[in-house]
Amino acid sequence: MAVRFDDYDPDDGRIDVSDGTNAHTILSFLAENPDLGFTPKEIHEQTGVPRGSVGSTLARLEEHGLVRHKGDYWAVAEDDRLGSIVAMNHSFDAFAAYTDRYADNDDWAADLPDLDENHDVDTEA
Repeated sequence: MAVRFDDYDPDDGRIDVSDGTNAHTILSFLAENPDLGFTPKEIHEQTGVPRGSVGSTLARLEEHGLVRHKGDYWAVAEDDRLGSIVAMNHSFDAFAAYTDRYADNDDWAADLPDLDENHDVDTEA
């Protein structure tokens, strides 16, 4: 689809922090170490994000108030929204692991309890 070039903004005021993006990888790493600052080189070494992408990704994250820096050191911003983002990402990871467990097990239904109302259930505690 063609766009009006002069009006086109690839970020459109947003930053993509979905799983698998450099922004997600860096933000997740920094959020897991909220009291520490890292140089771009250290972030590259710890996350595997290409060295040439770390600086531009950090700059975009800073523009959106998600990271901060002092000199050469970068850290996650002090923002309550980040806790929500990290918690949400951990929830998605846990859900994916849970569903993968059942996707790989064709007999998963055999492990479920019988909840048929005619089924005898021991109600004594």
